[in-house]
Amino acid sequence: MTRILPGDPGHQIATRAVHAGQVPDPLAGAVMPPIYQTSTYVQEGLGVHKGYEYARTANPTREALERNVAALEGATHGFAFGSGLAALDVLLKTFKPGDHVVCGETVYGGTHRLMKRVYEKFGMSFTFVDGRDPKHFAEAIRPETKMLYAETPTNPMMTLTDLSAVGDLAQAHGIVFAVDNTFATPVLQRPLEFGADVVLHSTTKYLNGHSDMIGGLLVTAREDLAEQFGFLQNASGPVPGPMDCWLALRGIKTLPLRMRQHCANGQAVAEWLERRPEVKKIYFPGLASHPQHALAKRQMSGFGGMISIDLGDTEKAKRVVASVKLFVLAESLGGVESLIGHPASMTHASIPYDRRQAMGLTDSLVRLSCGVEDAADLIADLEQALKA
Repeated sequence: MTRILPGDPGHQIATRAVHAGQVPDPLAGAVMPPIYQTSTYVQEGLGVHKGYEYARTANPTREALERNVAALEGATHGFAFGSGLAALDVLLKTFKPGDHVVCGETVYGGTHRLMKRVYEKFGMSFTFVDGRDPKHFAEAIRPETKMLYAETPTNPMMTLTDLSAVGDLAQAHGIVFAVDNTFATPVLQRPLEFGADVVLHSTTKYLNGHSDMIGGLLVTAREDLAEQFGFLQNASGPVPGPMDCWLALRGIKTLPLRMRQHCANGQAVAEWLERRPEVKKIYFPGLASHPQHALAKRQMSGFGGMISIDLGDTEKAKRVVASVKLFVLAESLGGVESLIGHPASMTHASIPYDRRQAMGLTDSLVRLSCGVEDAADLIADLEQALKA
């Protein structure tokens, strides 16, 4: 049995991050859950086994990760997948042709691509709305609407969705409310506490935190959804390997510590950038100037390390991303190292130009993922890059 059951209210999140959901190793008493690098399991006889038959269906290392993240989010069920998009794919497979989804418009480019270019071909429909005002979700609901989907804070515009308001709206209409909590992590925000039914994570990012694996997760406290996720996880097989699960679980043990540093660095860098004349617009919910700062303080316990800045000129943006020395020009985010990216040509290139412009995602926008280095060094790096 597990040492700490998922959702144990007697332990704070830092304790759960280290211990929750992990079964003591029965062979040698290993402190860390072993990597069960196997595809199948010995059966004592027909129908007689230890609960494991085939590794696509179940793997002890994967189960430890699933229980751990479920505990952090206050859920009862977790399901791990080979990527964040694989997790979203399974979520969308719970619906059918003719079903409608209302989604916040400034979501990750891969989310938009999967919905519009894959699932619309199979008969589903999607309406993308400005998620900053819950009334936009309400106005888009139709009789065939089956899910409201929000990413908060959004990638890369750092806008927020009022989780309580949209949670109440979904409950009133009897539809699913799903939240991508990748940017905030359960350390800073727990959507189930505000009425969400499902929380999605790209475990690649902050949960793992070391830029050395790809993965995704769905968690829920609803038995009906858990049954569907479990069936689809096995039936379509988008599962992660045990090594990736072990890496994510190892990373989560330091998640609360790392998030404190990400938040501190994000705040320091954002406050410095806000004073720079080269920065025409800055997007960071921890700044008092952010239009949703009050909402951020209400539903988040910290503001994370993600910042977007608009330099007002595409060539300036290109020079900055080419001139940094500590920040690394790369896809992804949430690692201990600081990364810099150009969303229009990288993470959001699949979104049509007109839609990018409408939501403020210009070609002069630069996204920063502040790592855990010394904030003074990060600021010095950005200063020399801005002067380049």
